[in-house]
Amino acid sequence: MWRWLWTVFNVLQFGFTLLWTAGLIGVALLLHALSGGDRRLPLRMASRCWAPGLLGGAGARLEVEGLERVDWSRPYVLVANHQSVIDICALFRAVPVPLHFLLKQEMDRVPFVGWYAKAMGMVFIPRDNRRAATASLRRAATLVRGGAILCIFPEGTRSSDGSMAPFKPGAFQVAIDAGAQVLPVALEGAGAVLPPDGFFRVRPGRIRVRFGAPLPLAGDGGPFDRRVLAVQARAAVVALLQ
Repeated sequence: MWRWLWTVFNVLQFGFTLLWTAGLIGVALLLHALSGGDRRLPLRMASRCWAPGLLGGAGARLEVEGLERVDWSRPYVLVANHQSVIDICALFRAVPVPLHFLLKQEMDRVPFVGWYAKAMGMVFIPRDNRRAATASLRRAATLVRGGAILCIFPEGTRSSDGSMAPFKPGAFQVAIDAGAQVLPVALEGAGAVLPPDGFFRVRPGRIRVRFGAPLPLAGDGGPFDRRVLAVQARAAVVALLQ
């Protein structure tokens, strides 16, 4: 009986998610067009309207720690562990400034979400074309050099069991090329709220976002090798989870 009720409730939540996303993105794209391409307000809508609505609809309680460790006037390459698609909502809401994402290429074909990401200047990366992937990473570095905070999930995919895979080094080449610090972030509880496998099986719960201290730039004593930086960043995220 309870399983059936949860299924019905999740179907309703899924419908709300689709309608909320389509409606808010539609408004954001309209504002983007009317403002002549200004991205500031549409990006803030993601953190002030879209993400809180979906977190609330899922029954997720968001807790944010470590904001004081970060100078939010600077650009960063934010790297986080990846448990669930709801991670994106949690990060949009937790980061107090406009946030961009490096997204897998398949996302550009998703209605509304892909349209919004393209309009906001986010970068898509193919996983089966090395040359195109390299070009995408260069575009990502240019975005960060221009002052953006770019979020990358360097595991490459969502974890199905909560464990954290090795960090792929390509994300860290973006930071080295942009001359930006890497900002480690740990997400806890997102996989329990919205598991990565199966249909939309939402369960109320707590999602905690912890910000670590930015890692030093190569010229400030940090590594020039992206593989070394990837190992250091993963260790920092692991420490935040513990």
